[in-house]
Amino acid sequence: MTDLDRLLDFAERSAVPGGFGFLGGDGQVIPDRPLMTFITARKTHVFGLAQLLGRPRADELVGHGVRALTDGPLRDDVHGGWRSTADDDTKSAYAHAFVILAGATATTVGAEGGPELLDAALDVWQSRFWDEAAGLAVEEWDAGWTRLSSYRGANANMHGVEASLAAADALGDDDPRAARLRAQALRSIERVVHGWARERGWRLPEHFAPDWTPLPEHNRDEPAHPFRPYGVTPGHQFEWARLCLHLSAALTGRSGHGGPDWLREDAVALFDAAATRGWAADGHDGFPYTLDWDDRPVVGARMHWVVCEAIAAATVLAEVTGQEHYRELADRWRAHGEARFADPVTGSWHHELTPSGEIATGTWDGQPDAYHLVQMLLLAGRPVRGSVAAALR
Repeated sequence: MTDLDRLLDFAERSAVPGGFGFLGGDGQVIPDRPLMTFITARKTHVFGLAQLLGRPRADELVGHGVRALTDGPLRDDVHGGWRSTADDDTKSAYAHAFVILAGATATTVGAEGGPELLDAALDVWQSRFWDEAAGLAVEEWDAGWTRLSSYRGANANMHGVEASLAAADALGDDDPRAARLRAQALRSIERVVHGWARERGWRLPEHFAPDWTPLPEHNRDEPAHPFRPYGVTPGHQFEWARLCLHLSAALTGRSGHGGPDWLREDAVALFDAAATRGWAADGHDGFPYTLDWDDRPVVGARMHWVVCEAIAAATVLAEVTGQEHYRELADRWRAHGEARFADPVTGSWHHELTPSGEIATGTWDGQPDAYHLVQMLLLAGRPVRGSVAAALR
């Protein structure tokens, strides 16, 4: 079984001046990959979770991440906000959502500069990305915040929900921003899950025009895109299902009994659709990366994050509903992940495999990301809260 300490040992090797780098499968930072805001922010969050567990030196790594995001090359001191990468000045909602998450977890653990980072990231999110009329976040700006991309996406909004719930937990109920962030998370989930996904038989659209009209054919010619793939993405459906339950818990502080009843009902329906349509859809064990609108596999590659999110969602559903069926699924999929994805050399998981289980690099190379795997490991056996950090705290 994957050992959390060994996984974190591996993740620690990513620390470089200015943030956290992109790790190859050999445990070395890939030198020609620029620093990426989302990876530096995710690692800061991960080491914050490790600090909550009492891991030695985790506080130093959280501090390194906070300083990197505050004063490093990823921060744009001229125009404000954060660059997508050290050599890409565009300002993406996806990256900023993870800066909020990093700031929230850093605040939770009491890291120096954590509250200031969280405040700055929330200010940018609310002023530049949050669209109050739509109840969703816009996608991407140019470096100077003068041109807004016409593309709208569900992926960034999903992580915006996660970040908003984490920020609300970190701020505490005495801060009026906490209630606002949870209300915004509810609006986004209601539009994406209770609206678009439910109306389409629990097939969640990912891509949209500026007026939020779904674009079901978007990226048909680039179906394996790492952030905007064509078609239905079962892994994201698992994530949205889990976020429904985290929000439900956050609204009352008690697992599964808060907010509208449809939060839990939709979580079950969205999870069940992803599980039944996704698993072994091409005859091989595991979840294909994407399906088309008739539930046929498009990109058959197996991504580690997809099975991690499937396990995490099943774990949370088991906790909330008490149904053994979900616990059995979590156990079965965990065994699959350990058998197929776990890398005995690094202690992490391979990020991409072929349908038959060989290491692949069509979308992801190396093993840069500990975020999905660490959160999956930490959710088991813990109460459901608005955020993973709140459950650990």
